[in-house]
Amino acid sequence: MSIVIVGGHDRMVRQYKEICKNYRCRAKVFTQMEGDMKDRLGKPDLMVLFTNTVSHKMIITATNEAKRNNTEIVRSHSSSGSALEEILNQYCG
Repeated sequence: MSIVIVGGHDRMVRQYKEICKNYRCRAKVFTQMEGDMKDRLGKPDLMVLFTNTVSHKMIITATNEAKRNNTEIVRSHSSSGSALEEILNQYCG
């Protein structure tokens, strides 16, 4: 399963990827808006939005791209590793 994580903390990127790897998922993590992000999102199976640590522009870009590709979106106010594990338990578990 491929996952795109939008938001979160810069220092947690490696941990997010490691948590996803433990669930046998491939992950791309975007903590900041860099260039034209929508071209780099791809067509994941699941998109996780950490809404507390992301700009409105990134949320709008990510949700529009997810709708265009029929990607399921999960929103979480918390951007902790345990919040990501709960999401992955529900969708990949």
